Amino acid sequence: MAQSVWGYDSDNGPDRWHENYPMAKGDKQSPIEINSKDVRHDSSLAPWHASYDPGAAKTILNNGRTCRVVFDDSFDRSVLRGGPLTGAYRLRQLHLHWGSADDHGSEHVIDGVKYAAELHMVHWNPKHGNFVGALKQPDGVAVVGIFLKVGKTPKPEIKRILEEIDNIKTK
Repeated sequence: MAQSVWGYDSDNGPDRWHENYPMAKGDKQSPIEINSKDVRHDSSLAPWHASYDPGAAKTILNNGRTCRVVFDDSFDRSVLRGGPLTGAYRLRQLHLHWGSADDHGSEHVIDGVKYAAELHMVHWNPKHGNFVGALKQPDGVAVVGIFLKVGKTPKPEIKRILEEIDNIKTK
């Protein structure tokens, strides 16, 4: 079986992503480690505003790498605004990163801590016409990452996805 173009192994991991995806080189790419002692508040940024319509979810699938939920993004139905963003960014999809144990799985790290999983909500700027066009622009995509911990009772926001995952065990 051919090796994937990107992944997390030594031959296709984050240090090599830029070979196939030039925009992945530099200081604006994943994964990152956030050191809280180095974080500074930027008072010039506007507050974030998110408005999500759960009815916009079209499909949930297992693509062999992750669980992904795809949304109707044909108009401003589920959007993210504020912070450094100019205008509304439409929610295109969300996907999960998880590991083989509860103490790791998140793509990003805070103060040396990895979380059980990480949810990525991928938004795109409609001024670029479509998602594919937005991917090629420096202001085209905004991804919100949310760290997840294992708990006894799932939060309502993720419960439906967890219920559906059992139905998509294979690619």
